[in-house]
Amino acid sequence: MNKETQIKLSEEIIETAFHLLINKLAFGGLTAKNEASFQLEFGYILKTLGQLYEFRLEDKFHLEFETYIDLNNESIKSKSNKARVDLLLTYKDDETITKTAIELKFFKKGNHREPNNRYDVFKDISNLELYKKNGIDICYFILATDHLHYVNQENYSVDTADFNFRDNHKYKSGTVLQYKTGKPYGEDLKLNQDYEFKWKHINEFYFLKLKV
Repeated sequence: MNKETQIKLSEEIIETAFHLLINKLAFGGLTAKNEASFQLEFGYILKTLGQLYEFRLEDKFHLEFETYIDLNNESIKSKSNKARVDLLLTYKDDETITKTAIELKFFKKGNHREPNNRYDVFKDISNLELYKKNGIDICYFILATDHLHYVNQENYSVDTADFNFRDNHKYKSGTVLQYKTGKPYGEDLKLNQDYEFKWKHINEFYFLKLKV
């Protein structure tokens, strides 16, 4: 299998798994009470689908939770040359290998950790951009929430307004994102790509999927 086909099939697995995950969650087919259970449920769907995509004997799909990858540069998130990724997918045969990294967030309204949650989203995206420079072929950021604060809040405080991923908001590559409080939660961030944030709403949940 050539690399282009392997990447296409890997993306197909992720897109299908995401569709199943959000609909099962929104309609009650599965329950996720926190980020750990959200990650576990998504991982189960990915693994099941991935194995179905092992079309030939030499096709192998593998999934790891909370595993480390080596980096050539220090990560803002870990402050080291190692990064712990939520989900790492490997789809390979005897000649080709495709690696996918997924970072997940699950924000419940009852655990309103603001504005730090918004900073952490951009920190994850920054890490995903770094993974792509270090042997990871495909990177996704996925967020689920029952809180409209992230989706269509009218405005945020001036000190933390930079960290904005509301529906239809666009980020321009190179724009510096700054926590302007007296004691910043984190250092300035700057992303390498343009992004447009598009949310999906199903029942009480809102979902954001961003391909990095």
